[in-house]
Amino acid sequence: MNKAQLESKVIDFIQRYGLIPRKEIVVVGVSGGADSVCLLHVLAEWRRTLGIRLHIAHLNHQLRGTESEADAEYVSNLAGSLGIPSTVESQDVAAYRTERNCSIEEAARELRYAFFTRVARKVGAHRIAVGHTRDDHVETILMHILRGTGITGLCGLAPCSPIAYDSQGMSLRAKALSVAKGQRSNLLVVRPLLDITREETARYCQKHQLEPRTDSSNLSPSFFRNRLRLHLLPLLRQYNPSFDQALLRLADIAKEDNAFIEQQASGFWDEVARQEDNSIYLAKKQMAALPIALQRHLLRTAVTKLVGDVRDIEASHIEAARGLLNKEPSKRISLPHGLICQGGYDELAITRHRSVTATPLSVIASEAWQSQLPPCPFPPLPDEFHLKVPGKTAFSGWNVLASIVRGQVSFLSSRGAVSTSERTCQSNLVAHFDLEKTGMNLCVRKRRPGDRFQPLGMNMPKKLYEFMVDAKIPRAWRGLIPIVCSPQQIIWVVGWRIDDRVKLTEGSKETLRLEFIKSE
Repeated sequence: MNKAQLESKVIDFIQRYGLIPRKEIVVVGVSGGADSVCLLHVLAEWRRTLGIRLHIAHLNHQLRGTESEADAEYVSNLAGSLGIPSTVESQDVAAYRTERNCSIEEAARELRYAFFTRVARKVGAHRIAVGHTRDDHVETILMHILRGTGITGLCGLAPCSPIAYDSQGMSLRAKALSVAKGQRSNLLVVRPLLDITREETARYCQKHQLEPRTDSSNLSPSFFRNRLRLHLLPLLRQYNPSFDQALLRLADIAKEDNAFIEQQASGFWDEVARQEDNSIYLAKKQMAALPIALQRHLLRTAVTKLVGDVRDIEASHIEAARGLLNKEPSKRISLPHGLICQGGYDELAITRHRSVTATPLSVIASEAWQSQLPPCPFPPLPDEFHLKVPGKTAFSGWNVLASIVRGQVSFLSSRGAVSTSERTCQSNLVAHFDLEKTGMNLCVRKRRPGDRFQPLGMNMPKKLYEFMVDAKIPRAWRGLIPIVCSPQQIIWVVGWRIDDRVKLTEGSKETLRLEFIKSE
């Protein structure tokens, strides 16, 4: 493959997946091997066309003595020859492995990505480019299969994936993957070479006289990936010369299936889950009623929200956690990343606290816990009820008065947080809208999975569940809050906020006034 062909494939791949926006600073992880050197050289050649700036990051793992030192020197010299700033550091991976009691590969990976994170934050980058190739993709899928994986593991490497880190950018895994309340960072790892083979990167380097370094540890049979690459894959290719292509097709199918399951599961999350600090509680009865595929995905989602990803979480771990849905309270299992999964009477708890027994789940999930909440000020709701506009509508504990005012009027604010007192809720039971934007075909209903609206003052829609969490609405109340809808959208979460898209403006000609009054 000549230069134009390989570079064209890489640039097309970047553009197809939107990996690197223009005017972006990109941290390029360069080990000194052929793959990362090829990636760096291509990005350097195209940086002006792509409109990006580069910063090289190299971590000396101190595992191969003078060879590791020579790698670091090579990367520094390469950065200088290309006129690209670089950060080169050293860390004792062997000592860290002893401290963490993990494999050398895992220790090196954790320290390397924590280092990349610190460099990215220092230079103001939001993208970290790494030299994973199609061969790495195939090996990763096969490793997942051999270790025992679910459908997510069959997807292998993604062109772009988020990385989690703490506010200090600490190097320890427990810190680097600790993200408050399960939120992910906006730092992304991108893999522009996933359509390129190792053989192609080696030829590219040879053609451009780049003389990449050779890592002698890549030939050591003590590493699982090396044994797979050097022994198992050649054997499998004897049985099927197109084994790599077959595995990649499987990954593509798994990605599509997983995306569908994820879409379905997202609509149930707010119905079955609640999060408190370092714990997530899943409603056992609702979970058990869902298809098994959704149960598995929701459990993996819970793990992801707590520790940032599901690396090292195997299918056997998910099945063990799922088994607790039908077992008596107090049963518990340990999961990777220091997670504990324990069953209660009504809920399944997944927590990062090893001292989970300090507060028994049977107490947390009991009716006593629910009784600590203030009484809900809202009566039960019907599934859906149409409003008479203008006019009065009575249903299930509510009277709703709808009136239309023409011309400029003064109106009450429909924005503002509400406390957990009935008086405050009552003061937010009147709202005003632009009638032209809402129309007169309105209904009141309960919230539904996947509901979204654009709270007043925001310029983008958000999930109704996330709004309720942010507004600190007690979980037990959420199904009782009236939701006013037009045929197009939610227009009002009664007692809390109207939708920004139906607010009154200076150009509004007709005002719709809605008032909810609790009936005796």
